[in-house]
Amino acid sequence: MSGQTPPPDQPPYGRPPYGPPPGYPAYPGQQQHPAQQYPAPYPGQQPYPAQASPGQQSWGSIPQVPATRRPSFPHPEPREYHMMLRTWTYRWWRPAVGIPLLAIGMIVVLPLVMMPVLVVGVLIQGGEEDFLDAFLQAGTLEKLTPAGMAYLNLTLAAMILWTWGLIRVLHQMRPRWLSSVVPKLRWTFLLICLGLSVVALIASFVVSLLVPTDQAPQSTELNPLNGTTVALALIVLFTTPLQAAGEEYAFRGYLMQAVGSLTRSKWVAILVSATLFAIAHGLQNPPLFFDRFMFGLIAAWLVVRTGGLEAGIALHVFNNYLAFGLAIAIGDINETLNVSEISWWNIPVTLTQSLVYVALVLWVGRKVGLQTRTRPPLPPPPQSPPEQPVRQVADPV
Repeated sequence: MSGQTPPPDQPPYGRPPYGPPPGYPAYPGQQQHPAQQYPAPYPGQQPYPAQASPGQQSWGSIPQVPATRRPSFPHPEPREYHMMLRTWTYRWWRPAVGIPLLAIGMIVVLPLVMMPVLVVGVLIQGGEEDFLDAFLQAGTLEKLTPAGMAYLNLTLAAMILWTWGLIRVLHQMRPRWLSSVVPKLRWTFLLICLGLSVVALIASFVVSLLVPTDQAPQSTELNPLNGTTVALALIVLFTTPLQAAGEEYAFRGYLMQAVGSLTRSKWVAILVSATLFAIAHGLQNPPLFFDRFMFGLIAAWLVVRTGGLEAGIALHVFNNYLAFGLAIAIGDINETLNVSEISWWNIPVTLTQSLVYVALVLWVGRKVGLQTRTRPPLPPPPQSPPEQPVRQVADPV
């Protein structure tokens, strides 16, 4: 179509302004820019050719630039932790699929993937028992051994990687959004919370001296120092933080975000995660179930109030260090790991520890100005038209 010019009302080709994806709300105070539309040819007019004559560029050969792009920040407005999966590209089926995948990973996939750890551990620890018997005892935790302890802790620790995979593949978000609203793990705050958990433990110890108990007093005689004791101590020292973090990323991390994004309710997410956390610990009498449920409830509430997993990880790590450390030193670690009942008199002690810890964490959070919501970038201010210069007119003579 050499020599023919486009109609005067044909819009020019160019790069339209960017905005949120089509179908999503704009940022507050920002209008969504629709993609440019081009009118059809005039009646009786032939469409512009895709190929131009030599030396001339045709309108059809000019590449069109997409009108919109995916925003770099996942949330259109500030979000609390339990609503983090409500992104620009949110679809209800993503968390609905992710919750069963979380359970499948914890119960089936990761125990099978980590099986070589158990095999190598049983071979290293040796013993007079047949390999198959030692393997079954360690795998079922019928008799706790260093191999079984390492297998259990590392399998739970692998939940960190499993939840990261769910966030990355299923929700197309960076895994760091599971750690906090910043988004990253706030290591300074985590270390502060570890110190606060020691203060909370002292408060619970004082209460334990005041309440009665219906349990037989435990022996204070130290366990013999042998290879098994040393191996258990080293495994607890190095793998317990990963095990506790894995449980937090699973229950207070992905599970709470998935339920929260589906229901849009903070309390539904907290109650569901606390209930499933207590159920996941196996057989237990009512006081023990209530104790674990309250721990999950308080830890989940702290996650929402602080905007991250740090407070829950710190308390979980310290509690496990204390329980397993005492069991290795003066108790029976098999009974500690497989405990199925406690007395109702334990509840005031553990509640004192949790409530004192909550008060200290909230106090520190206010002092340091802890971020509790995401902070999407502010939209650029609207550009005002340039002011016209004032023309100076000379006074008449």
